[in-house]
Amino acid sequence: MKAVPLKDIKKELTDLSSQELMDICLRLSRFKKENKELLTYLLFESANEEHYIQSIKKHIDEGFSEINKKSFFYIRKSIRKILTQTKKYIRYSQKKETEVELLLYFCKKMKAFKPSIKNSAQLENMYKRQLLLASKIVGTLHEDLQYDYSLIIEDLQP
Repeated sequence: MKAVPLKDIKKELTDLSSQELMDICLRLSRFKKENKELLTYLLFESANEEHYIQSIKKHIDEGFSEINKKSFFYIRKSIRKILTQTKKYIRYSQKKETEVELLLYFCKKMKAFKPSIKNSAQLENMYKRQLLLASKIVGTLHEDLQYDYSLIIEDLQP
């Protein structure tokens, strides 16, 4: 089956009743965990973005505390997993401030991680890429926020 363009889907959704829309949303939530997570964000978390950010930060903290530190292979694998999950949560929000906040928090946790990421070129490159991405996004924000986040980025520079 070929997927229909988004424009056609949008047009079709405008013709549906609220009950039919609810049925479609519930059916979508059954198929993939990510659909259910997105619906959870949209229905419960989007009204309080600050609480959402704090819950993700707590999730990041838990991920870093559970890392197997026996070898850099396991450390890299775990940190990539944490970053993938963080990016997924950022996609749900679609707010630049949330993205910058979470990326900078991730970088802060990486920099403070023991053993040092400087012992692994891959981890250091991952750190630099995320910091560069955050600084690019900061350039698109309001001037006051740019200044505040720029100070944080300067502190995190390797």
